[in-house]
Amino acid sequence: MGAGHGHGHAAGRHRWRLALAFALISCFFVVELVYGLLSGSLALMSDAGHMAADVVTLGAALVATRIATRPDTTGRRSYGSYRAEVFASLLAVVLMLGVAVYVVAEAIGRIGGPAEVSSGPMLVVGGIGLAVNLVALALLRSGARESLNVKGAYLEVVADTAGSVGVIVAGWLIAATGQVFWDTLVALAIGVFVAVRAFSLGREVFAVLGQHVPEGLDAAAVAADLAAIEGVRDVHDLHLWTLTSGMNVATAHLVTADQNDHHAVLDQARDLLRRRHGVAHATLQVEPHDHTGCDEIGW
Repeated sequence: MGAGHGHGHAAGRHRWRLALAFALISCFFVVELVYGLLSGSLALMSDAGHMAADVVTLGAALVATRIATRPDTTGRRSYGSYRAEVFASLLAVVLMLGVAVYVVAEAIGRIGGPAEVSSGPMLVVGGIGLAVNLVALALLRSGARESLNVKGAYLEVVADTAGSVGVIVAGWLIAATGQVFWDTLVALAIGVFVAVRAFSLGREVFAVLGQHVPEGLDAAAVAADLAAIEGVRDVHDLHLWTLTSGMNVATAHLVTADQNDHHAVLDQARDLLRRRHGVAHATLQVEPHDHTGCDEIGW
């Protein structure tokens, strides 16, 4: 029997922020790519490559929020299409890792080889890129706390902001010392930084796809709270997972005495899960204590 049917779609509330950040990043990507090719800077090219990943990630996030809010007309998606946002976050992870591998491989390949790098365009474009990324970060910051989808886009921009800082630092060091190896060193650092951020986000994505207990929830504590409800003798088959950001889901069987008021138990359980544990959608089955065979399934 279902209890608690309200859905809170976190990413949908921040769609306009994603759209504005997408427009800003897309425009600047073209500028950075052109000047990266003209200057010969690997740091600038690596940052342009990462910004290209930003463009794809933000675009995928926008598409995912649209799909997630679209009603299911097939009757086959009983939970709707909310997981589209999680897959968009997975795409962000794959792209970030791809950029990191490419940048690190290019940086290692340049070590000891001849290179000509113009520091002027690096400083100018790096400065403009830093400003663009800071605006995008300000737009996405609040949404990143609520939505895994927005968080994937936010972390992409965080990494790109670090890349812009690296480009500026590399340009300044080349101008000050005349040594172009700074460009390679900074590019290598950017690649490693992007990889670390990708693995961090990847762990969160796979926790959702693996239907782990949501972060911040203790399954044993939830079971104990449900068992403490008046009239509940036992709790079994408790499952807790995240459908998409801001949408935690639970199922449970509540064993009661024969004459118990099942409606009261359901109401109390629903309110407890929503108020104390942040689970807005729970499917609860109430069964008498002499009911047999229900808890025989091992999973």
